[in-house]
Amino acid sequence: MVRPRGLPEAVAAVPIAGVVLAIGLTTPQAAWQRVVEILPTMGFLAAILLVSHLAAIDGVFTWLGSRLAEVCRGKPKRLLVFTFVAAAGVTAALSLDATVVLLTPVVLATAEGLRLESKPHVYACAHLANSASTLLPVSNLTNLLAFAASGLTFAGFTALMALPWLVTILIELAVFARFFKRDLAGPRSTEKPQHREPPVFALVVLGVMLLGFGVGQLVHVEPVWVAALAALVLSSRALAERKIKPWQVVTEASPLLVLFVLGLAITVEAVDEHGLGGALKAFLPTTAALPDLLLTTAIAAVLANVLNNLPATLILLSVLGDHPNTGVLLAVLIGVNVGPNATYLGSLATLLWRRVLARHGHTPSAREFTALGALTTPVSLAAATTALWLVLP
Repeated sequence: MVRPRGLPEAVAAVPIAGVVLAIGLTTPQAAWQRVVEILPTMGFLAAILLVSHLAAIDGVFTWLGSRLAEVCRGKPKRLLVFTFVAAAGVTAALSLDATVVLLTPVVLATAEGLRLESKPHVYACAHLANSASTLLPVSNLTNLLAFAASGLTFAGFTALMALPWLVTILIELAVFARFFKRDLAGPRSTEKPQHREPPVFALVVLGVMLLGFGVGQLVHVEPVWVAALAALVLSSRALAERKIKPWQVVTEASPLLVLFVLGLAITVEAVDEHGLGGALKAFLPTTAALPDLLLTTAIAAVLANVLNNLPATLILLSVLGDHPNTGVLLAVLIGVNVGPNATYLGSLATLLWRRVLARHGHTPSAREFTALGALTTPVSLAAATTALWLVLP
């Protein structure tokens, strides 16, 4: 979280994993098994991060910003609604990292270009990067880690999470409209937005990729290969047009982030073996009655805000075992995805969002973020979990 001197997270995670192995807190066999289990997920993460970056190079996000400016017609409330739509869509399709790193600066520039108060719109990016990441298995690393254990198809996962996803977004929008009432009450902008032509090639590739995620499993093609193919197509074109250097194809796939997650997984394996896993097993439900699901969501949300959502997910998945109850597993995902909106420390995405804004000369208030989270998070968690219970078979 601190990242002294801008060092990547892997600088801490990999040596700590080595220490864990060296002093015998977990065995090399158990560590290797954990690494092998999540390696395909890491491959997908690298591919989708590269796809998001290449989409940005092709102008997908700047085009999206121009469309937001055009369709809002200078009205602050209308811009907020369409920012919610854009952020929810980007998060679901390209993962929460794309919303935080690529969409947030575009939304900020769009609001400032229209001379509107930017705060409601950039806060929407932070919240929806977390809460809108429940829809697809590919929307969040936490989902990817849980998807293999769920026993669900891509379409089956999406069908169960669609109503909780929609309910969460609508609650967030209603609270935002009230919380930022003063910021959204300003006069209509008279600034004329710049029109941009849509990047057709990139949009078609993204559309085909999403279609591939949905139908790929029917022909036994995993999402990692669909994302890798999309990355290959976009990177080949970008290299041919000299929009990107060959070494950037590697760096934008974030290999150090992959190493960080692998190191973290080994460390979490040790933490799970030495106490925390046993304690959680005593409290974590195993059935999908509504009270059980609400308790599961609450435990996952609290753990995410105490430990951060990624290690919390790894620990909870270990506790649930190889064949968890589907409802309980999806309730865990609601907790670790929506719950982090309560505090800055709940999600790495939120910390990254804060860093992105700081680079653009904006420092969001921790007090305001927490106050907003207190209004949205408990209600969203309860409503999304209830919606999940309603759609479970």
